[in-house]
Amino acid sequence: MIILKKIVLSGIFFTQDWVSMPGVIPVASGGIHVWHMPALTEIFGDDSVLQFGGGTLGHPWGNAPGAVANRVALEACVQARNEGRDLAREGNEIIRAAAKWSPELAAACEVWKAIKFEFAPVDIPDQT
Repeated sequence: MIILKKIVLSGIFFTQDWVSMPGVIPVASGGIHVWHMPALTEIFGDDSVLQFGGGTLGHPWGNAPGAVANRVALEACVQARNEGRDLAREGNEIIRAAAKWSPELAAACEVWKAIKFEFAPVDIPDQT
């Protein structure tokens, strides 16, 4: 039996006995950027892999500033969570506050602010 638990400060855990299988770690990937960091921090906690491909490489100043922006956003969210703040409710405010002292994060916030995933269902019959 698999039981899913959410421990507020540590993330989500499966309590299944994995026998001899080594532990696993959750991965978030595919279209993620600095504005997603509050939700990712709340969902995955501290033990996860966050693969920011385009969210790093798409930074207007290059790869290294993109990595800095992601790290600053992550550290701001972890600190806010540890202070007891509500990441779901205050996430954008937390990112904006951190961007005031990180020009790399401010530039990333500007690049990714208008990104929306708007799509129609793909599993409907064609209308002919």
